[in-house]
Amino acid sequence: MSDQDDLFSERRAEARATAAPLAARMRPQSLDEVVGQEHLTAPGAAFRSVVASGQPLSMILWGPPGTGKTTLARLVATAGEARFEQLSATAAGVKEVREVLAGAARRLEEDRTRTVLFLDEIHRFTKAQQDALLPGVEDGVIALIGATTENPFFEVNSPLVSRCTLFRTEQLRPEAVVELLRRAADDPGRGLGGTPAVADATLALLAERVGGDARLALNALEVAARIAAGRERKEIGEADVEEALQRRIIRYDKTGDQHYDVISAFIKSMRGSDPDAALYWLHTMLDAGEDPEFIARRMIVLASEDVGLADPTALQVANDAFAALRVVGLPEAAYALSHAAVYLALAPKSNSIAEAMVRARSAVQETPSAQVPMPLRSAATAGERRLGHGVGYRYPHDDPAAVVPQQYLPQGAERAILYVPKPVGAERDLAERLERIDRILGKRSRGAPQHGE
Repeated sequence: MSDQDDLFSERRAEARATAAPLAARMRPQSLDEVVGQEHLTAPGAAFRSVVASGQPLSMILWGPPGTGKTTLARLVATAGEARFEQLSATAAGVKEVREVLAGAARRLEEDRTRTVLFLDEIHRFTKAQQDALLPGVEDGVIALIGATTENPFFEVNSPLVSRCTLFRTEQLRPEAVVELLRRAADDPGRGLGGTPAVADATLALLAERVGGDARLALNALEVAARIAAGRERKEIGEADVEEALQRRIIRYDKTGDQHYDVISAFIKSMRGSDPDAALYWLHTMLDAGEDPEFIARRMIVLASEDVGLADPTALQVANDAFAALRVVGLPEAAYALSHAAVYLALAPKSNSIAEAMVRARSAVQETPSAQVPMPLRSAATAGERRLGHGVGYRYPHDDPAAVVPQQYLPQGAERAILYVPKPVGAERDLAERLERIDRILGKRSRGAPQHGE
């Protein structure tokens, strides 16, 4: 490449940097500039050691939007002097993956240059698309860095997960977001350079409103600065921040992982028994092109977490809506999703299952050495029976009530009361039945659950 070509290349890079959004201009250029992910960047942390080694390895970065997954991937590539290739699972397919793998193999053979492939929203790749990555990962042709907001153990193929190191990014604390915003507001090169000015209280308000999302915070700051400048004000005010955030919600940027405000409003509307609001937020997401399976999965969770046994049919309705989506797809599946949203909003609400889960986990943690009572142990073999396994077990079906008094919980947790029904909907009938069962089993009142006494 000639000196003139280098000059033109530099000018193009400068032009792109000038036109880039504030969030892109303020992207950390070293681990020391990253805030809010101390468990990854602190001295001695595993991720920092990987970066410092200069040897990129395949990994999955799992965490909420706006927590720096793309930045961390770029820093891995920079430290390893590797080529950085970026694909989005929402736009790329097997063809693009194979092209990246071919280019990576060629660079490796020609000058031993490694390639880091950053795959954003890897959970949206199909099984076939994910399988196409395996040869390159196994052979070391690429170091794959997948980014996901979803649990990779559920959304990413097991063979791919097993070949990658998993690192979690955490939602940023408000004080970390304020630090980022102040840096962006004051930086004369990459940031706003102090024009217009912004008070600490205004930055704190913005940091509280963005839910730990650094990208959303920086985008909102940039919009607020333009609003203030357009009104010929020398300082960004709280009203500018409020308006910037409001404009962002209306836009609903489905491609930038900026969907959590609206999905939160959708869930809370169903939980709050408002079918009109539930429909409004549902169709906000559908019209914006949100992943409908993401919406359907959240309704399945709500059916157990917030409706539960107050209406056992709710889980079936949510699952049926998900199945209908898989069978007919959009736009027709919008009927099933709307059906489920209205049903869940109108269903009686109970969080007894969620509360029981918390109590159960606590009880398990409090009795780490618990042993299965001998009558409940497997007695499938003569050897087990000689050891006393199954001895004394009472078969419930031999009793007219099909309930017999015997100890089912381990020693140390035998008095634990974990499930406490709510007097709501169908759970009211379950509570009455459970009261009769408790009398037979000799259990105490469920009014004040305790894990052990």
